[in-house]
Amino acid sequence: MPSPWNCRALDLLISMRRLAMESVRWAFPYYAWVPRRQDWLLAMRVIQPEERERIEQFVFRRDAKAAMAGRLLLRKYIAEKLNIPWQEIKLQRTSKGKPVLANELNSTCSSCSFNISHQGNYAVLAAESDCQVGIDITKTSLPGSGSIPNFFRIMRRQFTEKEWSAIMSMENEWLQLDMFHRHWALKESFIKAIGVGIGFELQRIEFNVSPVHLEVGKTYNETIMLLDGEEEKEWTFQETLLDDCHHVAVALGKPEELGRKCTRALSSDMNQTTFTMLTFDDLMTSAEPLAPEDPACWDSFCSKQESPARQNSNER
Repeated sequence: MPSPWNCRALDLLISMRRLAMESVRWAFPYYAWVPRRQDWLLAMRVIQPEERERIEQFVFRRDAKAAMAGRLLLRKYIAEKLNIPWQEIKLQRTSKGKPVLANELNSTCSSCSFNISHQGNYAVLAAESDCQVGIDITKTSLPGSGSIPNFFRIMRRQFTEKEWSAIMSMENEWLQLDMFHRHWALKESFIKAIGVGIGFELQRIEFNVSPVHLEVGKTYNETIMLLDGEEEKEWTFQETLLDDCHHVAVALGKPEELGRKCTRALSSDMNQTTFTMLTFDDLMTSAEPLAPEDPACWDSFCSKQESPARQNSNER
């Protein structure tokens, strides 16, 4: 008969393995977040010094909040799901700007991959234990010029003829713009998953989206991707509408380290993965201060304008 200690050790091992296999999808509505003084000062205390410096360089509060949300999402995930103490987390960026974890992982989650994105009203995070992950969020809003046809002409080279056909088949200009942003999120999610940054020829990848119409709050994985004209069966794309104008695409593919097919990407439960909406208090659940409080951070934040006036006028 096993001893109580062995039973507890076995339970812990099983829990760790289940934790490592967990799919994570989080969203934080940073645009609606109005930080109090104590909230912002605490948030600045729980991130790395280089992250604080980068956030302080933003001209607009909206961008500072978005960057802060991304840092807190990452650190919360690493602390709570990868079991690395908050104060020991070391985040770095690749040469292409992709956030990566510098800490050494244990064998139960050695191939873990995560990615964040922020645009419009939300910051989002996706993570998997055995897949390459890339995530992108886009908000459907009027282009800076206000002219959708002119915007499409400028962006013509970013999509294939078949993709443009799908975009232009929508009933009106607004729905065409919405389909444009859906395609854009899909392309960016793949680019971010493979970590190549700018310079990748976007016409090399073509998406056949399905279904045409998405429902808010549901997750779909029927869209397929062609790379250089060949269907990429080792990649799966999850699509979610957080609301009626925010598209999220999550690219799931073979891990770089293992060079094998992502087993979870095609599993039957993947279409059940939905986003959990977090509050600021949720983000700070496991947070630990890394530095003393600096009141100047709040003064700097308050001195910024919320967002560009022109962009606000163009958003629907």
